[in-house]
Amino acid sequence: MNIQVVSPVTRVGFMGPHGTFTEQALLSQKDLAAADTQPFDSIPDVLNGLITSEVDLGFVPIENAIEGAVNVTQDALAFDLDLRIQREVVLDVQLNLLALPGTQLNDIHTVVSFPVAVAQCRNFLRDQLPKAEIQAATSTAEAARHVGEQSLEGVATISNPLAAELYGLEAVAEAVEDHTGNQTRFLLLAREGVPVATGHDKTSVVVFQRANEPGSLLAILHEFAARNIDLTRLESRPTRRVLGDYCFLLDFEGHIGDEVVADCLRDLKMKQGDIKFLGSYPAAGHDGEQVRRDSNANWREAANWVEELRGQTTK
Repeated sequence: MNIQVVSPVTRVGFMGPHGTFTEQALLSQKDLAAADTQPFDSIPDVLNGLITSEVDLGFVPIENAIEGAVNVTQDALAFDLDLRIQREVVLDVQLNLLALPGTQLNDIHTVVSFPVAVAQCRNFLRDQLPKAEIQAATSTAEAARHVGEQSLEGVATISNPLAAELYGLEAVAEAVEDHTGNQTRFLLLAREGVPVATGHDKTSVVVFQRANEPGSLLAILHEFAARNIDLTRLESRPTRRVLGDYCFLLDFEGHIGDEVVADCLRDLKMKQGDIKFLGSYPAAGHDGEQVRRDSNANWREAANWVEELRGQTTK
């Protein structure tokens, strides 16, 4: 699989400060790690920096295996901004209890971290630190920076190994999350452009229903099932127009350059009317290349059969 490499002079914005899981995921990509990376205070700030050309690319989270969709990201892509997905990155998330070097578990009286991280470690905190005061921070990295730079004794944070390294902390306990196998998915975004097909791709679209009526979602899903296209994600979101009116955010295997995918999108556009294309891009995870190759072959065989029949029409 050949992914388009980002130039070292490319400016890449991400949600900071330094030490976030977003930065950890970004640094897992060699070309992005070598680029001019710039932290922003929030996801909207990253996206605004991309729109205003302050940066060339934006790197933001889109969903978590436990918490679900990152709505601020997906709503911006669906409703507010015209951006193109260039790549997805999936990060295995491990949460560690960090504190100043030499700190023992029984020394800790306060835990400060991002509320989502705290929520994912409820069992550990209840069992191991039942009397500790819990304080909220704007991010796991901000909490780690606060503890490290202020040299706060008896104060721990829930964060990642990158934050520990950056802010001079040590792990009092590792893998303190309640559920193993947690992952977060991130998107690399640009103002325009569709990466070339790699043979291991995904496509993302937003489908706005032509009419909110029984069977409308089934009709959308039928277009994919009929072509043996694997849906990898389906989310419904209110359209912001009237109560009860929803659109659907779909991720599926394949690239707009694949004949079967193009045919599917063509029919969706014809039948549903309002489709927003978010991008076709290299996918993370297992390789579904053979399934898509078979689907393309089947589509071409069917198309040739129809053309042969049409050629028999009496003139």
